Amino acid sequence: MPIRLQALLASVGALTLALASVPPATLLGQVQAGATKRYNPPRTPDGHPDFQGVYNVETITPVERPAGVTGLVLPREEAAALEAYEKERVARSAEPSRPDRAAPPVGGETSKPKSYQELLFRAGGGVVGGYNDFWLAMGQSVVVVNGERRSSIIVEPEDGKVPPMNAEGKARNAVILAGRVSPDASENAAGGPPSAFDGPELRPLAERCILGFGSTAGPPTLPNYFYNNLKQIVQTKDTVMILNEMIHDVRIIRLTGTHGPSTVRSWLGDSIGRWDGDSLIVETTHFTDKTQFRGASQQLKVTERFTRVDPQTILYRFTVEDPATWDKPWSGEYPWTASDELLYEYACHEGNHSFGGILRGARLADSPTPKR
Repeated sequence: MPIRLQALLASVGALTLALASVPPATLLGQVQAGATKRYNPPRTPDGHPDFQGVYNVETITPVERPAGVTGLVLPREEAAALEAYEKERVARSAEPSRPDRAAPPVGGETSKPKSYQELLFRAGGGVVGGYNDFWLAMGQSVVVVNGERRSSIIVEPEDGKVPPMNAEGKARNAVILAGRVSPDASENAAGGPPSAFDGPELRPLAERCILGFGSTAGPPTLPNYFYNNLKQIVQTKDTVMILNEMIHDVRIIRLTGTHGPSTVRSWLGDSIGRWDGDSLIVETTHFTDKTQFRGASQQLKVTERFTRVDPQTILYRFTVEDPATWDKPWSGEYPWTASDELLYEYACHEGNHSFGGILRGARLADSPTPKR
């Protein structure tokens, strides 16, 4: 097995969902490396590229580059090995369970996972007490951009990792997390301090079925890595709508006007779009402090670029800036692939019906004489 592939597989346990940074001017000025002819996309009646349709963003490429992998581009054979392992794992997990199988290990499987999806599956309780693979659609292919197979969605900084949080961000988040769970916490990281169960507003947004975990709605909008991987785009002359299958989140991008007053803030921020040739540039500000993407402050600014690069693909690029959290911006990119699949309702009954039980259980735990 190649040394680089061994490093990629062995370091999966260190992976965390993250983004990256190219300065906005650099990222938004990029063109497809090696492209011999620019794609001329279909047009809407007003002459702009037609992005409308359903897109699948599933992938096995993590947002942040694994430890031990130094390059953005994976050799073809290493990418093929990663994809082959994940396909084999999914096929194995889909086999009927043997009635005479042994009990799973106490606390779940403890061996080192060999792929990012396997890590997420275990962290989500897939081995003991959680979802099985029947309910999941975790992707089986690495991200490919400009013919390059990528080790991460992050493209800048060069190490493929989110820049360290600065002192101001650390101090702010220490105060917040002392009494609650991070609003954007994922399913497998939503415990928190005892006081985080004092009331519903202290629980994560995804647990409350308000926004999808992992910034699936964005901005920046990232792969889910579990299920509900579809996004639908509908556009008019003045507006672009992005409907996310996960938690049925909807983004409205206005193509006219400017940002409103800073006192008016929303869950997904205020998105203003403009056309730059055949690319749609979207700037989003005015985030509420109820979301706190990766610990960001209300100064968060996300700049996105949507470019249709062939009949089946939109190349999505983003840059994240927040001087109150990170000392430099960070960026990433990955493709959205056209799909003929249907979006299904995400009713999120787990949060709506189990939430009362979560809080009642905490009250029993607080009782001097807990009932048994």
